[in-house]
Amino acid sequence: MTEIDYEQARFNMIEQQIRPWEVLDSRVLDVLGSVPREDYVPARYRALAFTDVGIPLGHGEVMMNPNVEGRLLQAVTIRPDDRVLEVGTGSGFLSTCLARLGGEVTSVDIRPEFTSAAADKLRRHGVENVRLETGDAARDWGDRRFDVVVLSGSLPELFESWKQRLAVRGRLFAIVGGPPVMEAILVTRVAEREWFTESLFETAIPPLKNAHKPVAFEF
Repeated sequence: MTEIDYEQARFNMIEQQIRPWEVLDSRVLDVLGSVPREDYVPARYRALAFTDVGIPLGHGEVMMNPNVEGRLLQAVTIRPDDRVLEVGTGSGFLSTCLARLGGEVTSVDIRPEFTSAAADKLRRHGVENVRLETGDAARDWGDRRFDVVVLSGSLPELFESWKQRLAVRGRLFAIVGGPPVMEAILVTRVAEREWFTESLFETAIPPLKNAHKPVAFEF
């Protein structure tokens, strides 16, 4: 079997998948070019680490495609001192990218095996500014405000509670809707009671567990 040249594969991922999706932020490209994605995918899928597919993680969950990860990281414009909340730790790859770009990251996953595996990967790669927690965060998480919120699973609609989780001038990335096509959006809290929502692109990813759409009241 031919040995994979991971550095060449990483270069090709950036030049052939991520840049063509208009990801041009140098900090984002540097992070995606330096975090070893191959170390975060399940071992049996290591050869697919840089391909344009959602890599299965188990329990019906997948890693986001690299181009979606790039657009996400660029959209939320993370500053070095930003407080970041990630809902859906998954493999821990995006957690690591967020940590390299931001100040303090809280990452939550409902599956303890994902949290545990991510902790091992973060430790091996010297990532010390991520706090991993296990719990159901489909609708909200705690009462803190964050500069950046990233929801890495889809929602049927964006619950109001997530908008309240933002600090003023904070940015939230979410993918909303139902299959086969969903909408990636960026919500910015421009004032205490004012938000601006921007449509970014169309995609489709698995939903956050327990992110059920509220039942409409019928008279």
